[in-house]
Amino acid sequence: MILQLNPTILVDTPLGRGHVIFIIDYGMHQNSCWVVALEDNGIVKHFDSNDVIVCANYTYHINLCKNSHKG
Repeated sequence: MILQLNPTILVDTPLGRGHVIFIIDYGMHQNSCWVVALEDNGIVKHFDSNDVIVCANYTYHINLCKNSHKG
């Protein structure tokens, strides 16, 4: 199943920050594939769900502790 996200989700990846535009679900025996457009260069890359972290979003109270451990 392919899910197009509208609006996109802002995420951090091993290659930098980007916007998830699609999620491809292969079923319960395999991780989902996140299709991300990178902010720095616009390149579209595929990432395993283990490599994607949703960015902090204060409006929706998502991942608020992410930045609190820096220092």
